Amino acid sequence: MKRRDLLKTSIAAGAALSLPASVAATARKGTERDRALFKLAKRELDRAGDVIWKKDIVGIADFGVHSAEKRFHFVNLDREEVQSFHVSHGTGSDPEHDGWLNEYSNIEGSNATSKGAYITWEWYVGRYGTSVRLGGLDQTNDAALRRYIVMHRAKYAEPDHIDRWGRLGRSNGCFALGEEQFRIALLNLSGGRLLYADSLGWSDGSLELLQPETPNAVQRYAPGSF
Repeated sequence: MKRRDLLKTSIAAGAALSLPASVAATARKGTERDRALFKLAKRELDRAGDVIWKKDIVGIADFGVHSAEKRFHFVNLDREEVQSFHVSHGTGSDPEHDGWLNEYSNIEGSNATSKGAYITWEWYVGRYGTSVRLGGLDQTNDAALRRYIVMHRAKYAEPDHIDRWGRLGRSNGCFALGEEQFRIALLNLSGGRLLYADSLGWSDGSLELLQPETPNAVQRYAPGSF
């Protein structure tokens, strides 16, 4: 290794060690989709205002992609990270049961998914075990509480259901997740956070990895090292 390259690497490593954990953990690279998710999360938080109690993590369900894809994105604005999981949509939104959401509805008895912004409330134990209540914040989903639209676990939302059938099963309009995914949602998305649902169609497979728009502190100390 050349002396210049060694010096550059040493500076970058030293800078990372000297930074606060929150800065050092900042993602150095991200997909175009992730950047779009960050912008959308911030936009919806601004739109919701003080209704949302906790603004560190936003859940974004992209029903514009097939249910076999990981389309439920947990956007961590503090750590600048995105985690993605599987999530089911309602039977009324997919009558052909082909894995694609075709329509939304806010009507009681429709068993369809509703689009728009939600606030996650407290958890409770109901028909599907531990579940998280949701409150609809838009005209397109303001019947969520009356319709018992919640986040819950379901066997038909497990990844092995995709292996067998090529798609997830359908809910009654709820955000249904597999066991492990729901435990993560219960810890990270409940208790006054924002959940947003829409047909975005942002498939990760069609987007390439890009450098961040704004360099972090490490990159400023050692430009060109990433």
